[in-house]
Amino acid sequence: MSSLSDPAHATTGGRRPLADRTSATPDELLDWLRQMLLIREFEVRTMQAYQDKKIGGFCHIYIGQEAVAVGCTAAVQHADPIVTAYRDHGHALARGMDPKYCMAEMFGKIGGCAKGKGGSMHMFDKPNNLYGGHGIVGAQTPLGTGLAFATKYIDEVIEGGKSRHVALCFLGDGAVNQGAFYEAKNLAGLFHIPVIFIVENNGYSMGTAIHRGTTMSHRLISKGEAFGIDGYEIEGMDVIDVQREMKAVADKCRETSRPAMVDMKTYRFKGHSMSDPRKYRTREEEEVWEAGDPITRLRDALIEEGLIDDAAFKALNREVKLQVRSSIEWADASPEPDITELFTDVYVEKFGPYLGTSMPQIVTDQENDR
Repeated sequence: MSSLSDPAHATTGGRRPLADRTSATPDELLDWLRQMLLIREFEVRTMQAYQDKKIGGFCHIYIGQEAVAVGCTAAVQHADPIVTAYRDHGHALARGMDPKYCMAEMFGKIGGCAKGKGGSMHMFDKPNNLYGGHGIVGAQTPLGTGLAFATKYIDEVIEGGKSRHVALCFLGDGAVNQGAFYEAKNLAGLFHIPVIFIVENNGYSMGTAIHRGTTMSHRLISKGEAFGIDGYEIEGMDVIDVQREMKAVADKCRETSRPAMVDMKTYRFKGHSMSDPRKYRTREEEEVWEAGDPITRLRDALIEEGLIDDAAFKALNREVKLQVRSSIEWADASPEPDITELFTDVYVEKFGPYLGTSMPQIVTDQENDR
């Protein structure tokens, strides 16, 4: 059984007035609800498309964890870079990617955000400063550190000012034991790099409960404290709590130009991937967490405050369903990539002393130098 099966994790948050819990405006709260509904519906349709063989390869569903992507994204600035792991559809949509580009990517179509080359695990959206989902466990942690270092370098060295950005680096609890993560934390702590490592702690590394795969009495943030990195534990099933507490973390990192590590306690309602029958979990445990559904929690809070009613909620849900259905139709209609796409986006055309020189010319020059 997962160490996160305590019902308290699924039901905390209470019914305090929204004014006591958040400074967000009613429009912002309604937008968070819409984003979570969009992610939920998108993932439901993704599962259907996968079963219909429109999506190939591995596919990891974000249902249950919507409050993490939406709340964390809302806590930072749009210019702050984000990088994540392979369960990345939710982060892409929360960051502003049009769902049609996200769906087309999974369909392997040219209209996808990576021209159909990346698939489910590799969402990339440079205009929205989303630097990819990454399929190798923990591989995004050095990249997240590098993104934060780049913003710090630009702010302080090139522009000669104060560091103004933070980078969000999402990872799963299974990645906390990867060697690359420890190297990234060491560099972040040593060079004062403003990266926030957010562990989406859903209790399982694929099918292995967290207490079977890591030590430290399940106190994950102690793994960052060893490198001088401040740690925070946040209950990740309530988007209001996530946004409020993550904003405080981000503001501190932005001000001090220091890294942080967050143990974000959440739960995926579906399996690790589409091929996972979830036999390692009990139905009783799943029901406890489903009772704390992040969408239901925000909807109920908004209804109690008179910011939405049942009819308005249903209308919003219908609007989202139509948007996702449209994205599927658009992805279906998008062409397959041409065979020539195998040779594009492989190398950068301009770099270093060969600025303006094509890659074939660079190779020729290097061969002539031998």
